[in-house]
Amino acid sequence: MGQIIQIKADLPKPLFYRELEKQLRVVLGDESNRISRMATVASVLGETKKFLWAGFYLVEGDELVLGPFSGPLACFRIKKGRGVCGTAWATEKAILVPNVHDFPGHIACSSLSNSEIVIPIRDRNKKKIIGVLDIDHVDVNGLDEDDLQGFKNIADLIG
Repeated sequence: MGQIIQIKADLPKPLFYRELEKQLRVVLGDESNRISRMATVASVLGETKKFLWAGFYLVEGDELVLGPFSGPLACFRIKKGRGVCGTAWATEKAILVPNVHDFPGHIACSSLSNSEIVIPIRDRNKKKIIGVLDIDHVDVNGLDEDDLQGFKNIADLIG
């Protein structure tokens, strides 16, 4: 492969995400293995150093099971409807949480996490949720609507 993701650190968020998505499309190319795609996305997001944790949970029965990620250790399994990840899966809606301490039932996999975004990922036919993309930030209000939209586009690269 030998490709490197290079994005100027001072870009406004919408441009940052547009460039990130563009470069990820090139790196992912025609790779069809979903786990390989997830691992690559998690690695690239970890390399940006902007996020505490970036990774995926995969649907397995009535639980989300930890998939490829970058960052500190995380919870292995999350029940449907529990925490931010389980709620995003159950409602089939992306969730932006500016302060995780205000989210009822938040699961604190890391005490360093203070804001979070979770995006459900659908299969290629857009019918079934196969997992979620989970992003954690160390700062309260560390993630916003620009991040949410950027991650929605990145999550679409997985399904």
